[in-house]
Amino acid sequence: MNPFVIFRAPLEPGGPSFMPTQTIVVPADVLEALGGKAAKRVIVTIRGQALRLGLLPLEGGGRYLMLNKDVCRHVGISLGDELEIAIEPDPNPDHVDLPNELAEALAAWPEAETAFHNYSGAHRRAMARLVDEAKQPETRIRRAVKLTENLARGLHPFRGD
Repeated sequence: MNPFVIFRAPLEPGGPSFMPTQTIVVPADVLEALGGKAAKRVIVTIRGQALRLGLLPLEGGGRYLMLNKDVCRHVGISLGDELEIAIEPDPNPDHVDLPNELAEALAAWPEAETAFHNYSGAHRRAMARLVDEAKQPETRIRRAVKLTENLARGLHPFRGD
């Protein structure tokens, strides 16, 4: 298995019908080079920007990468662009990039931090994304505090029950 594979593909519209987004279909030979169906999380480099992404299943087989509009804007790509993509298996698939507000809240409340780490990588990424996607600093802080309080009290982080 090679450490990384380079391929070219267009940025296409797609994703689940309830959440239209931008996608990159990963060719079958690239998927096989990454470890086949066992490959779940990857590091993708597009235009010099490294992104940690999941390989999502396509109907009828195959996998794709999903990029939201903020990521596309940050990387400087748009629908229809033909992209050169370097892709490799993520050596730390459970890694979560924490926004500062959530990292500070968890550090201040050890019970919440312990509960946070008991969740799966996907669930932890969803919590981090909830805080990170807020545009206003006050909203980011409010979301981080609410998540942390729920975790510390043994409640569901999103629902609070």
